[in-house]
Amino acid sequence: MAKVTRDDVARLAGTSTAVVSYVINNGPRPVAPATRERVLAAIKELGYRPDRVAQAMASRRTDLIGLIIPDARQPFFGEMAHAVEQAASERGKMVLVGNTDYVSEREVHYLRAFLGMRVSGLILVSHALNDQAAAEIEAWDARVVLLHERPEAIDDVAVVTDDLGGARLAVEHLLQHGYEYVACMGGTAETPAVGDPVSDHVEGWRRAMEEAGRPTEGRLFEAPYNRYDAYRIALEILGGPRRPPAIFCSTDDQAIGVLRAARELRIDVPGELAVAGFDDIKEAALADPPLTTVASDRPAMARAAVDLVLDDGVRVAGARRERLKVFPSRLVSRRSCGCE
Repeated sequence: MAKVTRDDVARLAGTSTAVVSYVINNGPRPVAPATRERVLAAIKELGYRPDRVAQAMASRRTDLIGLIIPDARQPFFGEMAHAVEQAASERGKMVLVGNTDYVSEREVHYLRAFLGMRVSGLILVSHALNDQAAAEIEAWDARVVLLHERPEAIDDVAVVTDDLGGARLAVEHLLQHGYEYVACMGGTAETPAVGDPVSDHVEGWRRAMEEAGRPTEGRLFEAPYNRYDAYRIALEILGGPRRPPAIFCSTDDQAIGVLRAARELRIDVPGELAVAGFDDIKEAALADPPLTTVASDRPAMARAAVDLVLDDGVRVAGARRERLKVFPSRLVSRRSCGCE
């Protein structure tokens, strides 16, 4: 079978080879969005792969790593970004950080910008990698490591926590305290069903409840991941006639919002309400009362992600590399659940 060239891509896309090069190299000239889409579709249909050796000789990768996170305001992502920067510094690399605010178009913008800067690789702490972002990565044949999440849109190297198992640990611990049942504060309707940590937290809660013979219907509440919206929603939940005896929150940030709502409603925690979170952000130990949560080894995860993104062999066809690294979760018991 003849090797697919840029000329072939240009013919199928109805454009010039120069424009194909602009799309692949993200410049030097801009390409209209519709034309870019045609080129990316042609690249995918033909299975075109740029000549890596020629590209490396022409571009020379920099000492930069691109890191894309969904919300820099949330402590978990700030702590994860700091851990990645520390790990990269140990390898003599610097990190460029892009914050998407959960906007898919902004994620694609950062992908193109960072790849155009010839970063050594990309680490994506992604909310839900969309098809357009996946197409960009495929067209560039970029070195990418998914950290904290493994979206369905792309099958690539990933470093994740045992989110499902960690959630089960937290819910089982609350049930062992003797609470009648445990409610769950999950994500929103937009939270992906596959690959998203919060979806795994909800599934872990559901399995722990079912194994204990406790019904889950009507006990799952939707909320964004941040403390501000969680606080607002918790005021309604805790102020209503069917206040749960215990609640597991999918993030510590949500749990901190729940604790604030309970304090405002003069509900004693843990005397009248037990609360547990997930992530073990630094603030969890300083909450009032200190928050029971689930921890993971973020520095080790960050080092693994940096090592993988700098590993030239990890994307070579037939390379025997571990493509999914799962780090264990552990329960951190504090006073918010009833532990002393």
